[in-house]
Amino acid sequence: MRNRNYYVYITTNPSKTTLYVGVTNSLSRRLQEHLENKNNKDSFAGKYFCYNLVYCEVYETMADAIRREKGIKKWRRNKKTELIEQQNPNWEFMNDEML
Repeated sequence: MRNRNYYVYITTNPSKTTLYVGVTNSLSRRLQEHLENKNNKDSFAGKYFCYNLVYCEVYETMADAIRREKGIKKWRRNKKTELIEQQNPNWEFMNDEML
């Protein structure tokens, strides 16, 4: 059986005013897609320029990752901010580490 990781991630825009929560099995591919979609009015992340990675968690099953993503999406902004700052207190963009 093949080992695979699933990622719950949060991206933000350059001014760090909008957050996007997503799930993927290929974080590098997904970040590249967000970057290519910037200014695409048909996608939330594209419309709001949310292509800068600020947070990531790894899961062994897609079901666990989706459950976590749905939970985080329901949170208010301040709770998401607390989560990000536990791992990334300065909100540094981590794209280069993942691409």
